Amino acid sequence: MRHIPPRTGASIPRRRFVQGLAAGGAMAALGLGARPGHAAPPVQTTLSGSRLDLSIGRSAVDFTGRPRLATTVNGSLPGPLLRLREGDTVTLRVANRLRDAWSSIHWHGLILPANMDGVPGLSFDGIAPGETWQYRFQVNQSGTYWYHSHSMFQEQAGLYGAIVIDPLQPPPYHYDREHVLLLSDWTDMDPEALFRRMKKDSAFDNYYQRTAGDFVRDARADGLAATLRDRAMWGRMRMTPTDISDINGHTYTYLLNGAAPAGNWTGLFQPGEKVLLRFINASAMTYFDVRIPGLKMTVVAADGQYIHPVTVDEFRIATAETFDVLVEPRGQDAYAIFAQDSGRTGYARGTLAVRHGLAPPVPALDPRPLLTMDDMGHGGMDHGAMDHGAMNHAAMNHAAMDHSAHAGHGTQPMAGMDHGPGGMQQHPASEDGNPLIDMQAMSLAPKLDDPGVGLRGNGRDVLTYGAMRSLFDDPDGRDPGREVELHLTGHMEKFAWSFNGKKFMDAEPLRMTYGERLRIVLVNDTMMSHPIHLHGMWSDIEGADGNFQLRKHTVDMPPGTRRSFRVRADALGRWAFHCHLLYHMEAGMMREVRVEEQA
Repeated sequence: MRHIPPRTGASIPRRRFVQGLAAGGAMAALGLGARPGHAAPPVQTTLSGSRLDLSIGRSAVDFTGRPRLATTVNGSLPGPLLRLREGDTVTLRVANRLRDAWSSIHWHGLILPANMDGVPGLSFDGIAPGETWQYRFQVNQSGTYWYHSHSMFQEQAGLYGAIVIDPLQPPPYHYDREHVLLLSDWTDMDPEALFRRMKKDSAFDNYYQRTAGDFVRDARADGLAATLRDRAMWGRMRMTPTDISDINGHTYTYLLNGAAPAGNWTGLFQPGEKVLLRFINASAMTYFDVRIPGLKMTVVAADGQYIHPVTVDEFRIATAETFDVLVEPRGQDAYAIFAQDSGRTGYARGTLAVRHGLAPPVPALDPRPLLTMDDMGHGGMDHGAMDHGAMNHAAMNHAAMDHSAHAGHGTQPMAGMDHGPGGMQQHPASEDGNPLIDMQAMSLAPKLDDPGVGLRGNGRDVLTYGAMRSLFDDPDGRDPGREVELHLTGHMEKFAWSFNGKKFMDAEPLRMTYGERLRIVLVNDTMMSHPIHLHGMWSDIEGADGNFQLRKHTVDMPPGTRRSFRVRADALGRWAFHCHLLYHMEAGMMREVRVEEQA
């Protein structure tokens, strides 16, 4: 019989207790067991040059007091840091030493030929057990990126690592020292078993259901009628405002550079130095909110691309994003690097210090956030009349919508749409009566200046998309010739995720003509955040004025948002386009993109 976790007043699970003692890391692979106290963190290997050899295998790790096998690169978790140089042609020989599984490596955010992208079924067949695949491509960019498997759930099991590409020209800022800070989430469960559990019980990790006491408190504050309406709305949507993330710290141990919290990964500095911190979110399912109490952080690059510097106290980093920040530690010997998950169920931590062995105080987790109707794109709606389980879409004017843009070479934007931030949203016909959709947002906005759920009004300066501007003008310069609108859709209870209500296997490819400039509009109809990644091409986010603002490879889509970005279809071939929450992608939120020569 499956263990049913307590939903309220839960004591600290054994896994959480042990992670506070164990150093964590791929220590067994190095002949070092996890030890209590401040044991040495995992050794980070760096590989540099134009010819690199990587070996995919399995290694023993222990993050929770229970030894497990991880899928690793060169015997380490995370894999080696790859140090490349802009302009070089690199050859990466990847050997699959797994006995029973095909494998792959995708070079996330790197612009390269489609057959080098590393996505089985699109780029190539994958790497068979016992075989070696040679990736070879020219490095035409610089900055902070990462790599990971694109085969089943190997990324969750540990197959990921950092990439730093040194620029040909000096960066537009000075620094004296740098550290790569790779955040990730680890589970002792077999990732496939975890996926099956999500399909059976998607709310397994949502311990924090509202109680009768919460009802009484809300009724006193807001009135009985308003509280009853609020509970009825959530009930009709079969959702809960506490459901911030599908999988959280009740299942995950959060890692920094392969070290559990008590491992206390430490990066050194000398007082007065400018230190560049390259943050990478290599998690499978986790958004992290990052701060270094006592230090301001100046963000100088997003997804490897320079931006106008923005100084903040905190930033949210979505899965697959990277941020480079400058800090100037002085006045104390040690600073805590604190990365709490967005649901406030756990954290990764490390230390900036003048020497090893220091352990500054770790902040308490912030209060758990609650979603609101406004957060989910239902602000100002008559919720009393809403039934998201059986919404009547027939009344919508689908005849006025250009659905050819969804499937391929539509040349006009969707007619009859109100693209204003407060306009009523229409939906594609494929969502009508769809059993895989449990809600639809009706009133959306880009929310580029919104720090996000759980970060508003916390007394700290928090980074937003609206605050970031690329350090260069629109690299293409053309206005988009056509527009494609895609809705992020899902069903929470069934753990079904899709674009426009169609899973990957049921959807036609999104076709682009080589050389065209198009606009992609994403509409998040779900109550979850989704980091959307387009392979092979940049995503140039448009600001509130409709002009180019920020170049990224991963576009975060909080609930209730409608955001647009421009794409230059300059990469022939077949490409993946998907939510970078691993289990959402595997559950169907993925499309194939085909860039083809004009007929």
